[in-house]
Amino acid sequence: MATRPSSATIATIASEVGVSAATVSKVLNGRSDVAPETRARVEASLERHSYRPRSRRQPVRNELELVFSRFDTVWAMEIIRGVEAEAATAEVNVVLSQLGGAYRPSQPWLTGVLTRRPLGVLLVMCHLAETQRQRLQRQQIPFVVIDTDSATSAAVPTVGSNNWNGGLLATRHLLELGHRRIAVISGPENVLCSQDRVAGFRSAHEQAGVPVDPELVQYGAFAAHSGYEHAMRLLAGPNRPTAIFAGADIQAMGVLRAARQHGLEVPRDLSVVGYDNLPLSAWTGPALTTVDQPLRDMAGTATRMLLDLARGSELLASRVDLVTELVVRESTAPPRHPPLGAATS
Repeated sequence: MATRPSSATIATIASEVGVSAATVSKVLNGRSDVAPETRARVEASLERHSYRPRSRRQPVRNELELVFSRFDTVWAMEIIRGVEAEAATAEVNVVLSQLGGAYRPSQPWLTGVLTRRPLGVLLVMCHLAETQRQRLQRQQIPFVVIDTDSATSAAVPTVGSNNWNGGLLATRHLLELGHRRIAVISGPENVLCSQDRVAGFRSAHEQAGVPVDPELVQYGAFAAHSGYEHAMRLLAGPNRPTAIFAGADIQAMGVLRAARQHGLEVPRDLSVVGYDNLPLSAWTGPALTTVDQPLRDMAGTATRMLLDLARGSELLASRVDLVTELVVRESTAPPRHPPLGAATS
């Protein structure tokens, strides 16, 4: 439901807060030369009055801003390709921003966006503070989040994927092959997509009536070195797992290297499943069985949503979760010595 225009003016806001009209105008325009305490009081007054500038939307640059915490990964390149393909169809340019590893944009970034006035902002695995969201909304700059976390507010347009189902599919595949000691190496434990993939892993075991060994549940980073380090430890013991489900294809690359270091052949001695279905997963030796997270489709969907918002259209849904599917290749096979009592098909 559309918000009715506020009857408040800049002069009204200035009088209520006890500042000049010029100060209110600076806050509205994203200027950085306003004291934080003053800015907070002005923004609170603007929000109380549901203030929206009247007919102040100036012609914007024909571009959208794509923001990453980091974009120096193959994963990020898939998102970029998906956004660029959709933007090219709409004849819109794409500007890339990187937050240097941070997951929340800084004040200088926000000030720059308010100055550049793009058609809209796409944020990948990073989140705006409530005050930042309000400032973009006041300037009528829409935003959409591409996020595998599933933790965003219902008020934030978001595109993600079904991580729990991905973990379930990967683990169920290994269980159906006859594996009973299956390890999982996921991403950071405080990240919901990592938790969801492990939850799917546990659910598959529960459905199959197979207990989970807590020592085989590992959290790390979505990086090759993390997969390698965890796999080296998991494979060193006498009761090693016969299969490893990695929470990312890049992690699985590290697992494959660790297997070679231990003199194990994949999949004869160890089955490995990845996650993401990055292009390189089809070219590993052996080709990697993996969960297809439709990164390009996620990016394209988010871009279309953003362009719709920029045109003033309403979204049919604020949260879109795309399906995940298992892609079976050469890195998985039945264990060489199935455990006693293992189900056979």
